[in-house]
Amino acid sequence: MSTNTKAARAEDASVAPLRTPNDLGGNAAAAIATEINKLVADAFALYVKTKNFHWHVSGPHFRDYHLLLDEQAAEIFASIDPLAERVRKLGQTTLRSIGEIAKLSSVKDNDEAFVSPQDMIAELIADNKANTAAMRKAHEVCDEHNDVATASLLENFIDESERRTWFLFETSRGASR
Repeated sequence: MSTNTKAARAEDASVAPLRTPNDLGGNAAAAIATEINKLVADAFALYVKTKNFHWHVSGPHFRDYHLLLDEQAAEIFASIDPLAERVRKLGQTTLRSIGEIAKLSSVKDNDEAFVSPQDMIAELIADNKANTAAMRKAHEVCDEHNDVATASLLENFIDESERRTWFLFETSRGASR
């Protein structure tokens, strides 16, 4: 075995497991991962809440709401893996449990036995707006550390979140209470 190979193995052994190397300096990766992990937790919680409302919606617009919420839940779910994998690409760890999701998420559960369709839509509008704001905050952290890859990923998810808010808002217009 060559001296260079031994040196490379020794260097690899000194790197903590799961610490994928990257070129971000200082605490950049950790700061970005902290924000992205909150987004992953929020996405899981918003996915479950949206599915909850999808399963329990009722009323004259059932089919339209049921399909809209299913579509939105699928879009939210599709954001989870790219965000979590981005954390790993930064050499950090991501969520490991339901408990960690509950700890990090800002999305409030709704365990009510009945929620009117109008209240479901209003709640999801607020949650999606808050999700957009959290993504913008994470984007600012990325900008501070010149992490264009994570920022670019977030830009697409911000657009999707704004689209969900728009669709929910337009759905709620003229709804009787």
